Amino acid sequence: MSANQETWGSRAGFVLAAVGSAIGLGNIWRFPYMAYENGGGAFFIPYIIAMLTAGIPFLILEFAIGHRFQGSAPRIFSSISRKMEWLGWWQVLVAFVISLYYVAVVGWAISYVGFAFTQAWGTDTGTFFMKEFLNISDSPLHLGGMNWKIFGAIALAWSTAWLVLFSGVKSGLEKANKIFMPVLFLLVITIVIRAIFLPGAIEGLRFLFTPDFSALSKGSVWVAAYGQCFYSVGVGFAIMITYASYLPKDSDISNNAFITVLMDLGFSVLAGTMIFGVLGYMAAAKGVSVTEVVSSGVGLCFVTIPQAINLLPMPRVMGVLFFSAVTVAGLSSHISICEACVAALRQKFDISRKLAVSIYCCVGLIAGAAFASNAGLLILDIVDHFVMNFGVLMTGLVEIFFMAWFFDIEDMRRHINAVSDFSIGRWWNFSLKFATPLILGYIAVKNFVGDIAMPYGGYTQQSVTIFGWSVALGVLLVGWLIQTVKAYPVSEGVRRD
Repeated sequence: MSANQETWGSRAGFVLAAVGSAIGLGNIWRFPYMAYENGGGAFFIPYIIAMLTAGIPFLILEFAIGHRFQGSAPRIFSSISRKMEWLGWWQVLVAFVISLYYVAVVGWAISYVGFAFTQAWGTDTGTFFMKEFLNISDSPLHLGGMNWKIFGAIALAWSTAWLVLFSGVKSGLEKANKIFMPVLFLLVITIVIRAIFLPGAIEGLRFLFTPDFSALSKGSVWVAAYGQCFYSVGVGFAIMITYASYLPKDSDISNNAFITVLMDLGFSVLAGTMIFGVLGYMAAAKGVSVTEVVSSGVGLCFVTIPQAINLLPMPRVMGVLFFSAVTVAGLSSHISICEACVAALRQKFDISRKLAVSIYCCVGLIAGAAFASNAGLLILDIVDHFVMNFGVLMTGLVEIFFMAWFFDIEDMRRHINAVSDFSIGRWWNFSLKFATPLILGYIAVKNFVGDIAMPYGGYTQQSVTIFGWSVALGVLLVGWLIQTVKAYPVSEGVRRD
């Protein structure tokens, strides 16, 4: 380890930070709906299989890469092969773009914490969100004006990230996640305890957890499980590599990976219970089926849930609790994304953490201003689709292929087993060489064919080209160019054998 390398203060600090990165908005608004749509309780079978055959092996790999080679993703891939630094920058730039729009949603959640005190969203929550709050334009190409209240909330989120990252790994990231994670679980558990005793809640949970085993014969269900697993674990865009680089020499890599994934899965189940318990009560109060009120994504969080909150006992308290949970989940993930980028800047240009954090947060706030415009939600929708499907997915696929086929993966397994309490077998090699890349490759091809055949989301081809394909291709090209700017110095003691 280099003399100035920061480290975690404790194993718990690292695990909580990794869990804080993995747990995010998708656990709250994506996983429950995906389970509901893909066989209910039966969905957990392919999802757990996906975790065991792809999610956990990939996370173990990223923990091992960071722990063994000690550095940011670009620095590590450069130390493995000078010609592969671009892969690290591709991942970092994907993370950078995600941080720009992800923090916008965190800003919305912060605003809704304030709205919850007075139920400012009223009875027509859809009109309030789309027209009064976002003042959404009719096209991604029509930016309209700047929504300064939203920009202010986004600035608050960036300021929080700056404060945490500025303080370093032990005093910033570790301390923050030791607060964020217990608070997040406490908030969600509190809502769950209240929700499950509401009239109709059990019916809502029945829709989520009752297994439809016939769904297991559908290939789309398995694809959905592997896709959700990959995105939920948080691999493929430099975060887990960076976090693992701060581990001390004696660190249990395999156990840490299993704990991280199990806590992420546990939170997803809790979040699903919370969401469907509330939706079940909402359906009962309206005298309709749960199928008529269920939704996902932004609409679930900022339209459907406020409608449900209006019907709940103590609605203002429940509203504050829910949107505080969304805010904390979003902030913990956003901060981890920023750290991956800050580490890359520090090591590439040999600058201090404080300077790198300040530059990154200022640039991020300015560059992400478009997401506070009237077209912000529309731009976010397109960028998120393409960056996740052709950014995170592809960087992860290339990383696995490179490490499994052009690096001695067996040597990496020996390193993992040397520092872990329990050893991983050759199934890990097989998973990374064959199973995971084949599955991710299939998902990537499927996504590509679908988006080529028809412009995403009903947007115009021009909008999709500007905010989708251009961004997805641009991060790759810029990553390649950064590799040529300045070579890393040859340093000794970086590699742990």
